[in-house]
Amino acid sequence: MGNSLTLHGWNAPRIFSLAFGLTMGVVAALTVEHFFEVRFPDSLAAAAACEADSFFRCGDTANAPIAAVYGVPIGAFGVMVGGLLALGALFPSAPLEKTNRGIAYLNALLAGALIIYSVVGLRSLCLLCTSYGVLAILSAVLFRLQGIGSDATSFRQRYLEVSATHLGAFAAATVLAAWSATLYHDARKGAEAGTATAQIVGQFLALEQGPDPSVVSPYWVLRATERFEDAPLRVVEFSDFLCSDCRYLSEQLHRLELDFAGRLNWAFQFFPLDAECNDVVEKDKFAGACELAYLAAHRPERFRQIHDEIFANAREARSPEWRRELARRYDAEGAFTDSATVATVHAIIQTGKEFERTSERYEFGIRSTPTLIVNGRMLIGTLPYEQLRAILQAALDEETGQGRRFMETWVPGG
Repeated sequence: MGNSLTLHGWNAPRIFSLAFGLTMGVVAALTVEHFFEVRFPDSLAAAAACEADSFFRCGDTANAPIAAVYGVPIGAFGVMVGGLLALGALFPSAPLEKTNRGIAYLNALLAGALIIYSVVGLRSLCLLCTSYGVLAILSAVLFRLQGIGSDATSFRQRYLEVSATHLGAFAAATVLAAWSATLYHDARKGAEAGTATAQIVGQFLALEQGPDPSVVSPYWVLRATERFEDAPLRVVEFSDFLCSDCRYLSEQLHRLELDFAGRLNWAFQFFPLDAECNDVVEKDKFAGACELAYLAAHRPERFRQIHDEIFANAREARSPEWRRELARRYDAEGAFTDSATVATVHAIIQTGKEFERTSERYEFGIRSTPTLIVNGRMLIGTLPYEQLRAILQAALDEETGQGRRFMETWVPGG
């Protein structure tokens, strides 16, 4: 009899295959749980942010566009793959092992691609996702060395032979699981928009109020009045153009702009997590972020346009060549060496030292992006649109003498 992981009794390859499948399923389930925790937090402490010196973060992956397919977290597919591999070890058959072999190879390729995307695209790494990727690769290697067909000479027999019946059953089960996950996603979103939002708003209103930075950036994303302090709703956003959570926040601005038209001033407080220009926190997280800050500051009359274009091209913005081309198009080629521009950005960055410590790991209060100062209260990290909108509405109602009554009539998404 030829090679096989599962058809020769309870030997070491079969035990390893079972262990890999079960562990992959558990790890994938944990990534699904984390996905919902990040997307639908139930407290301000759960908000996601780009930490100055943190590389191992699962929040970046959970908020990334590839984290879900039509609302279904990709971890759900990992649960299905892990479960199928475990079933193959528990109830062995040649057709099932051949099908698992093909799925294991594809799973390893996709898991490896996700790790590369995290390191190169997000500049961070989720330990849960990485653990799953390592297990997926080890499982594929096990199939390649000991699995059915591993001793075959034909490429098709070694890699491509699958059972149409088993593959079809797996596809049907996966579709059913994805549909269930979509329903859960919608239910969780509705629940979080109600109970959790009220809880988060309460936590926000319980925070102490303090002053705005001594230097409020003259670069505003949204403007309701000529003077910053004259608007009933005022937000100072400490932000980094290369921070994925800042990009996520920027995507919400278009909706918030309509929600609070004529009442909201939103200042963009440069705080690149790049050692080239930021000495408030020790880091070297986003090389090139300082150049982007200089570029955006050099043309104040076109700041919003440059701001939107950078965030819309977040991956390309990491390239020095792309930044040079952007500078040429906006006639801002002198931005990187202009002393006045550099001094302006540096003065804005230094305001991060004015806030009390928010973590034992950092000397000053501003230590991650985005950090928002909303009518004097600090909000660290990103939240779903419904929750951020509710916080801004609460701050506005408080400022205009409406108290907290808005929660009695506010409709999520309305």
